[in-house]
Amino acid sequence: MSASLQQPCVQFPTSSKALQPSSLFSLSKLSPKSWLVALARNSIVSVLSDAIVVGHLTISDSEGTYYYGNYQKGCNDVHLKIVNDNFWLRILLSGDLGFSEAYMVGDVEVSSLRGSMNLWLDNQSGMEETLSSTVAKVSSAISGVYNSFLGQTRSQARLNAIASYDQSNELFKAFLSKEMMYSCALWSDAEGGVRGDLVDGPTPGDLEAAQLRKIHHVLRKARVQPGHRILEFGSGWGGLAIEAARSYGCEVDTLTLSIEQKTLAEERVKAAGLEGRIRVHLLDYREIPAEFEKAFDAFVSIEMIEHVGSKYYNTYFKLVDFALKSRDAAAVVTSSTFPESRYTGYQAEDFMRRYMWPNSCLPSATTLITAMNTGSQGRFTLEGVENHAAHYPRTLREWGRRLEANLTQDLVAKDYPSLSNRADYNAFKRKWEYLFAYAGAGFAKGYITCHMLTFIRQNDTPERCD
Repeated sequence: MSASLQQPCVQFPTSSKALQPSSLFSLSKLSPKSWLVALARNSIVSVLSDAIVVGHLTISDSEGTYYYGNYQKGCNDVHLKIVNDNFWLRILLSGDLGFSEAYMVGDVEVSSLRGSMNLWLDNQSGMEETLSSTVAKVSSAISGVYNSFLGQTRSQARLNAIASYDQSNELFKAFLSKEMMYSCALWSDAEGGVRGDLVDGPTPGDLEAAQLRKIHHVLRKARVQPGHRILEFGSGWGGLAIEAARSYGCEVDTLTLSIEQKTLAEERVKAAGLEGRIRVHLLDYREIPAEFEKAFDAFVSIEMIEHVGSKYYNTYFKLVDFALKSRDAAAVVTSSTFPESRYTGYQAEDFMRRYMWPNSCLPSATTLITAMNTGSQGRFTLEGVENHAAHYPRTLREWGRRLEANLTQDLVAKDYPSLSNRADYNAFKRKWEYLFAYAGAGFAKGYITCHMLTFIRQNDTPERCD
């Protein structure tokens, strides 16, 4: 960082805060790849002055160190050090997806991932109106030659490989809590609330307590009673099913498409002595058997519907209606969601859909409510809507801490031998670090939300308040 950034309030004059574009004459003397990189760099930096109005950005590359926005003591101050000029091509051609790729392969060093996400979201309007439009115009002209210069590099091959390295049980054990719930926890005053870790620091067992609270909250909302039979779409590693059987005396049929998850879930069920109460099915939700018809008292699905896709929402809820009893039955669905103003049935590829959950689609709360009404032909009533988004940033922060403390190269290389290569492992780990920062900023800024919807049969009585 420049020493001048330590002053209480610094405003850089317009003439000195922008990276300077190269002349057309100088560009004409470059090699084809260098020319593209220079064009990408010039196209991006030419609009940063107008795009960034909140916070402060420092960019250091081979051309020097320059500043954007207004620096003030305590403001969001982000420093990007460009290690490889491919960074500029990635940003030009892929926007925020390109930034994630540059971070994962080490083309850029970032002073604060969380800060960089907040800087983007705080300046989203300017970024989209100036930077995105300029990038789109230029990138459309050169995208046809992209692969000739960047697409087949070792770093690109590394990105293609790590996109699918997400099924290792050992990986998830490294950062999830003991019950292995891969979803938003619910924090209470007992753990200091949603910001307790930032005020007093994390404490042992806090994530476990918050996740157990979430499980019991879901089961209470589903009105489960001893002897009830529960249907679950999305087993995870059996955390909710085990607790439902152990603490509520329920029977659970739970569905997953992951062989790794099914194997570990069944091991955990056996260790808990609950084999007679829990059945883990390797089954697509659209293939539930005929004998499931009207067989269940409750339905639960925790952050699985993001993988269903808007085309199948009605089918999803039609099958919930098919499986639940006609009276005295409840359904609870939780999902990461888009606010209504941001929702669309078609969602372009971004970091999440490219490197974490291919073909996923975030619904909106009203989209799911409408789909339940349509799929069930009105045989369900909306009982409750909760937004748990405020609880997700702390959950993600704790996952990040545990990942840093527990994940080792040897641990994941057992499942993926290619990660014995240090560069591949570093990119893999940075993918998860990026996820936690990316999603955390999104939830904290309201860019994405996290809803829990509760439905009851149309003639059932509302939840008692006395």
